[in-house]
Amino acid sequence: MKQTLIETQLFELSPQSLTEAKTSERGNLLVSGRLQAAQTKNGNGRYYPKGILEREVDNYKKGPVKENRALGELDHPDSSVINLKNVSHNIKDIYFEGDDVMGLVEILPTPSGNILTELFKNGITVGISSRGMGSLKPMSNGVQEVQDDFELLCFDFVSTPSTPGAYMHTIKEGLEDIPFKPNKYSRINEVITEILCNNGQCPIV
Repeated sequence: MKQTLIETQLFELSPQSLTEAKTSERGNLLVSGRLQAAQTKNGNGRYYPKGILEREVDNYKKGPVKENRALGELDHPDSSVINLKNVSHNIKDIYFEGDDVMGLVEILPTPSGNILTELFKNGITVGISSRGMGSLKPMSNGVQEVQDDFELLCFDFVSTPSTPGAYMHTIKEGLEDIPFKPNKYSRINEVITEILCNNGQCPIV
């Protein structure tokens, strides 16, 4: 049976992404890095065959990317449908490097996009989360293989702890997020609060 599959990992920026501070023709921040990986057990105990991911990346590139609608949200979505009011970015290019799915991402000047831009500028490490629909088949050692009916929907930016995989937002079927201990990435909240206060929208604490 198909279900929502959400995979989260650290968004590992390419070295030149922030040092060169590239921008799009509209002046928006561009970042590049790894979006997803094939042929390996991920933090959720799932395995994505490369052939399936190659097909979906190709479909995503020919569809949403080519049509300039490869949108994603900031933070974890509530469903498989993209909520436009939470959109923060647009995938401009997507491709394989070995077994890694790489991407070029334009950060949009939306409320969520502005927060994401400030997080990057302040050196905050964020995660990238792929959202898709598909079924799973149990393999050996507790690994679940993603099946041929998998459909890639989008990529979202999310907060992450200091240790990759320490907590993962998985299938949204009542699974609770594992809390993380305060660490240097807790500064995310400080940056967001500062942005809101600068816009006259200080949260009440």
